[in-house]
Amino acid sequence: MTTTLDILLNRVNKVYRPNEDVAGRILFESKNESKHEGITLSVEGTVNMQLSSKNVGLFEAFYNSVKPITLISYSVEVSKGGRIPLGRTEIPFELPLKPKGRKTLFETYHGVFISIQYTIKCEVKRSMLTKDLIKVVEFMVESPEGPSDYEAKPVSFTILPESLKNVKSRDKIPKFQIRGHLDSVSCLISKPFTGEICVESCDARIRSIELQLVRVETCGSTEGYAKEPTEVQNIQVADGDVARGLPIPLFMVFPRLFTCPTLMTANFKIEFEVNVVVIFEDNHLVTENFPIKLLRLTS
Repeated sequence: MTTTLDILLNRVNKVYRPNEDVAGRILFESKNESKHEGITLSVEGTVNMQLSSKNVGLFEAFYNSVKPITLISYSVEVSKGGRIPLGRTEIPFELPLKPKGRKTLFETYHGVFISIQYTIKCEVKRSMLTKDLIKVVEFMVESPEGPSDYEAKPVSFTILPESLKNVKSRDKIPKFQIRGHLDSVSCLISKPFTGEICVESCDARIRSIELQLVRVETCGSTEGYAKEPTEVQNIQVADGDVARGLPIPLFMVFPRLFTCPTLMTANFKIEFEVNVVVIFEDNHLVTENFPIKLLRLTS
């Protein structure tokens, strides 16, 4: 290919907020002069939803609910036609990040059944005998919500054999007492999730203690909802039969793209939970579940 096309954004992290301008350059590298019939830039932002295989039978009822939702969509003409000169050519651009109609620009999110993505596409039309040049780049949107003040909501927990639910045979459960606390279940997405766990007593040997982050994605509307929890990440915080009475810190960074502020809309929901998991040497495990709320506050 004698001419290559690229899009370079001015911000290295590619992160923008609603109502800002996405600025950058269209870059051509050409081994010889070539003719084009028009250059256009397009900005697209969509919410894409799909149902899991478990809910495929409900697809008819949810058909309208799982259609893509367009948050932003427009095109600008950069050039009506002309020539791309030999060598390196840069064309600067600025594109306003304003939602379509009364839509809200939700934060970028890559999930299993829900994804929120924003892209810029550059298309260079050429003659019928020459293939058009197309380049698409994704940029990220951060959408802060609420006031700039923040109040932590700490939670303490105690796990005992008597507190376990959905247990078939309690006779096989070892005696144990596990205590701990989470510094907050209302979490700033830009800060680590922290807390502490302590095995005060346990008759059985422990193999591992883990901290699990779970996304709960819901698609649907008044006709019905399809709700699916899936694991985002699992962090081992202790390995082996830990010392009794020793406080163990819990620490987890929320991964970019795979998490976003907790979102509740008419057509979809994105929520998060944390599981504290203790695995015994015989592979039996106990789990304590905590729904959490993720926030990104205005600066």
